[in-house]
Amino acid sequence: MHTIVHAAREVMKACRRAFADMRWNCSSIELAPNYLLDLERGTRESAFVYALSAATISHAIARACTSGDLPGCSCGPVPGEPPGPGNRWGGCADNLSYGLLMGAKFSDAPMKVKKTGSQANKLMRLHNSEVGRQALRASLEVKCKCHGVSGSCSIRTCWKGLPELRDVATDLKTRYLSATKVVHRPMGTRKHLVPKDLDIRPVKDSELVYLQSSPDFCMKNEKVGSHGTQDRQCNKTSNGSDSCDLMCCGRGYNPYTDRVVERCHCKYHWCCYVTCRRCERMVERYVCK
Repeated sequence: MHTIVHAAREVMKACRRAFADMRWNCSSIELAPNYLLDLERGTRESAFVYALSAATISHAIARACTSGDLPGCSCGPVPGEPPGPGNRWGGCADNLSYGLLMGAKFSDAPMKVKKTGSQANKLMRLHNSEVGRQALRASLEVKCKCHGVSGSCSIRTCWKGLPELRDVATDLKTRYLSATKVVHRPMGTRKHLVPKDLDIRPVKDSELVYLQSSPDFCMKNEKVGSHGTQDRQCNKTSNGSDSCDLMCCGRGYNPYTDRVVERCHCKYHWCCYVTCRRCERMVERYVCK
């Protein structure tokens, strides 16, 4: 459970970081498990959070195996394929298979046992959780360390490891932006989730899905889980989602001046320390009306 608690904190940080430049900035995730309607309903935002949560739990368990924090597992298995010329398998791989197995048992249990709630919402959450784990599985990469005389790197020890969680969150954010709206519709003898506008094809295993459209999150409205963007900081020179035009929804913005203190004129002294001066500068910032 210590690993699960750590994963919950990481989900909050990763979600806030990924959406810091958008109108919906994942602030309501701090209220978990008592979500507001932006995450309680079957929205696109809910799809992202369930996918990220599932990926993060498996990521945390896989890393905990590697670091020896979990007594029931250890390093991941040595890959069956050859590592490539001049390379050899070694080190301690992240135990992704164990992380995915145990992560799925923990993440999916509430949807499989819970008797309340709509079947459509349960299917959506199970699907998006699996998308999160699939994104984590696809992110596994070969990492290597050099060995040799005077850094010649004549031999490299390699293992399979997971990237930082922020990379997985970035991948899932891309899927969030292209998520598919679905409906719960009979197909054969059972009901399935099918794309609302393209019900001639099944839902892809790699795409996030949602049941209900989200508000524009411009104005505060607790009934739909919108905090609004009043007093949110915006970027006057940006053309992206953090621009003052988009962030402020056309309401305009107020400028203010901020005093920034930072280290400057740093100097290295032999041996071995660095001294710096403290410099102040004034920066103009903007917040939405």
